[in-house]
Amino acid sequence: MGDTRPAIREAGRGTIPDRRGAVVAALMLAMALAALDATIVSTAVPQIVGDLGGFSVFSWLFSGYLLAVTVTLPVYGKLSDTFGRKPVLVAGAVLFLVGSLLCALAWNMGALIAFRIVQGLGGGALQGTVQTLAADLYPLKERPKIQSKLSTVWAVSAVAGPGVGGVLAAYADWRWIFLVNLPIGALALWLIVRYLHEPERETRARARVDWAGALAVFACGGVLLTALVQGGVAWPWLSGPSLALFGAGLALAGLVVVIERRAAEPIIPGWVWRRRTIAAVNLALGALGLLMVAPSVFLPTYAQSVLGLAPVAAGFVLSVWTLSWPVSAALSQHVYRRIGFRNTAMLGIGTAALLLFAFPFLPYPGEAWQPTLLMLLLGGALGLFQLPLLVGVQSTVGWAERGTTTASVLFCRQTGQTVGAALFGAVANGVLASRLGGAGDLDSVTRALDGDHAPEATRRAVADAVHAVYLGASCAAAVAFLVLLFLAPRRFPVLKD
Repeated sequence: MGDTRPAIREAGRGTIPDRRGAVVAALMLAMALAALDATIVSTAVPQIVGDLGGFSVFSWLFSGYLLAVTVTLPVYGKLSDTFGRKPVLVAGAVLFLVGSLLCALAWNMGALIAFRIVQGLGGGALQGTVQTLAADLYPLKERPKIQSKLSTVWAVSAVAGPGVGGVLAAYADWRWIFLVNLPIGALALWLIVRYLHEPERETRARARVDWAGALAVFACGGVLLTALVQGGVAWPWLSGPSLALFGAGLALAGLVVVIERRAAEPIIPGWVWRRRTIAAVNLALGALGLLMVAPSVFLPTYAQSVLGLAPVAAGFVLSVWTLSWPVSAALSQHVYRRIGFRNTAMLGIGTAALLLFAFPFLPYPGEAWQPTLLMLLLGGALGLFQLPLLVGVQSTVGWAERGTTTASVLFCRQTGQTVGAALFGAVANGVLASRLGGAGDLDSVTRALDGDHAPEATRRAVADAVHAVYLGASCAAAVAFLVLLFLAPRRFPVLKD
């Protein structure tokens, strides 16, 4: 079989030196769009609800987008291995831009939620295919450079999203939150169409797409993730709707197994879980998604309610890990070239487990620099953990399997975040209820707090709830460490470039 890697790889040998740079710029723009739209709506909710109504269902502006991104990742991964990266990325970008335009034109909350889901359907293609192309474009020794760039773009965009959304909603109109995507996305789309060239590929068996499997995966993921996102929020965990969704999700999971076993080209092929390296990385990064919920969701609450910080200062306490994470990721190549992918990742996640475990032992109420320092160190530890695993697992497969492998890793990380939000939300609310005698959940209690003027008992209850979440996150990090220790091979079976 001939070389199936994109012709753009020629740029690495100097024949067309500006082409790869143009494609990388397009990938960074696409990654920024996908990351921004996961968070940019949050601070504009009052303006959106005031204009469109629908306060009781506004949470679906976030949940609908994230669910659509998550459940489509395996589908787009397989399609990119079947038809090539470029058509999938172009189709995803177009779908994302159409969804953005429709969101800006939405006439009520139901329409806006539906159009956010359309955005998410395109965002799944952007997120998975960008990471896959990054591995296609660069040989193994140069891959940390592009991956650290993408990590930086993702981190900065995710943190900046709420601020950008708030500024646009306050000084322009909330519809501009979606309209600003159009010129940025159009530029990324033009660069991809103009500069990304892939070789002609045989279409014989590759054109056989498992559409039944794709639909089943989408339905199963959508139902189960909806149960996790809405359970304990829209309805109690043991209520009829929750049990019905979990039951339907399990039935659909069985249907997925049956369909995929019979499919000639399954959307989720069995080798994703039969190969030790890929299975270990999937589970480890699923644990990463779970533990990331602790700082990203609960640390701002802790900073405002316990430390008495203003929202901007609380956001800074969280955002410092976006400084150390990309730097650590970029430098990780010097570590894994000496001790290997697995051992580098174990060093990172072992350190992260200790840092997360240390959080509950910070003095009460403490100073802002203490959790800030922990977050700075945590970002460095997780940079050593995530990037070696992603680069390593992508390097164990050929071009025709890289899209599926990358999508499976990202899917597990996204699913871990969804499970973590549900699990740790229940833990925090349970601790808070026990400390305050069943008086509300964490969200309602923290909204009623007023920094230093809050009742001491309530502040201590919030601190205990967040401490319990961090202990759970340290357990997730320990699980990831054990998965790598006992399941991952000592040396990843890397293929030659």
